[in-house]
Amino acid sequence: MRLVTIEDIRAAAKLIDAAVLRTPLLPCAWSDKERPLWLKPENLQAVGAFKVRGAQHAVSRLDAAARARGVVAYSSGNHAQAVAYAAQVAGVRATIVIDDTAPAMKVAATRAWGAEVVLVPLDVRSQVATELAERTGATLIPPFDHPDVVAGQGTVGLEIAEDLPDVAVVLVPISGGGLAAGIGVAIKELCPGAAVFGVEPELAADTRDSLRAGELVRWSADQRVRTSADGLRAEPSEFTFAHLRAVLDDVLTVSEAEILSTVGVLARQSRLVAEPSGAVAPAAYLHRADQLPAGRTVAVVSGGNIDPALLSQILAE
Repeated sequence: MRLVTIEDIRAAAKLIDAAVLRTPLLPCAWSDKERPLWLKPENLQAVGAFKVRGAQHAVSRLDAAARARGVVAYSSGNHAQAVAYAAQVAGVRATIVIDDTAPAMKVAATRAWGAEVVLVPLDVRSQVATELAERTGATLIPPFDHPDVVAGQGTVGLEIAEDLPDVAVVLVPISGGGLAAGIGVAIKELCPGAAVFGVEPELAADTRDSLRAGELVRWSADQRVRTSADGLRAEPSEFTFAHLRAVLDDVLTVSEAEILSTVGVLARQSRLVAEPSGAVAPAAYLHRADQLPAGRTVAVVSGGNIDPALLSQILAE
């Protein structure tokens, strides 16, 4: 199995430069002086999440014949929007398979970018998408289990290393593992003294269990769907897990209450709208300081596609 390299990530950065926002590192005045915090606000991307990086990279590498046959993807919502957006930019037909537990606003946004949406149960999502791609000849762009996607997501880590070369700790949310894999490769190559921590909801902590066991440990869909962090309900693949074993120092978990309270902190203190999935890395900074090294810390705010009603409820509390 060939793992993604820093050269792959640098090449991806060149391909997606014109279509993807280079997000800034935002210093947090409310952070601990002994562990100053910067936020990497991927919620500011055109589709509201980091997923646009991997999707744009994968679509940009398709040849003319593949573009004519279209693309297929599966997702809880953010990758769905990202592929729909990248396909629209490239003039490519897109069909997206989304699980029927995904937030309605993410489904609507995917359709708004011009994609056809197919709703299915979470546990058959990837199977349906694979069968659809095989039947139509379209190219399957998975949400994480592909080197082009991982390399695209890794550009987040490349930017962190360039903008804060003396970073000590990087906190990254984990679902399928593509973002953490790509960021981990970039940070370990360019900032070898930095520690990279994955962060998961307590109700979807399969990667934590897998790293401790030294092999993939599967949680059922019924278990994973309990978390409000709907973007973190997927599981790593063999491909992404191989990267995670190589680049992660550890995986931390945060509770549902901690995730939702951090959504409020980000909105009130940093003026950032984050969905629950996007708040898990800052939540680890706020609630797991005793498990983290001191020093300059970056937390990735991976997305901001939150249901307005949920955000209103959190801010009213």
